[in-house]
Amino acid sequence: MPVPRLPILHETIRNMNYHVALWFAMFVILTISVVNAVRYLIKPVAKFDHYSVETANAGILLGLLGVITGSIWAKFTWGDWWTNDPKLNGAAVAMLIYLAYLILRGSLSDEQQRGKISAIYNIFAFSMLLPLLYILPRLKGVDSLHPGNGGNPAFSSLDLDNNIRKVFYPAIIGWTLLGLWIASLKIRIKTIEEKIND
Repeated sequence: MPVPRLPILHETIRNMNYHVALWFAMFVILTISVVNAVRYLIKPVAKFDHYSVETANAGILLGLLGVITGSIWAKFTWGDWWTNDPKLNGAAVAMLIYLAYLILRGSLSDEQQRGKISAIYNIFAFSMLLPLLYILPRLKGVDSLHPGNGGNPAFSSLDLDNNIRKVFYPAIIGWTLLGLWIASLKIRIKTIEEKIND
């Protein structure tokens, strides 16, 4: 399938189906996670905690894959695996915040305490994700290599043509469904383990 011939990007634009689609899917899944964290705080039912943590795990996995595919893309387009780019640094900090969420959960032994504290931390992590990836890189005077940031034009109809859209939008749906499937398997395993232990 032909792709737009853009300076610097060339054939690497196909990585949009991985890197960008993974990040879109990560946002959807982490939104589901934070919604379930709020549900748990309103009504502390173990089911909501399971949904929250397992969707967070799946979202973190997709986010880390997004960082890896972005690093590979950066090597071929910008000449380095990691540049001092505000969006890359924001993505790294966001992933570290979410990895700290997993460490926090693992450090608490009381089930209700773990559920409440990690639900509050999940809300904090999600509230940090948006500024780190969407607000800070777009501030005036911030120079970023990423499209849509720092005066660098976003993917538009000139470079995101219909051939790419035919794969890109289904890729977002596919990565999202894959992440939700992984989370649902983990939730089923937890449910079975709870029934065995009771």
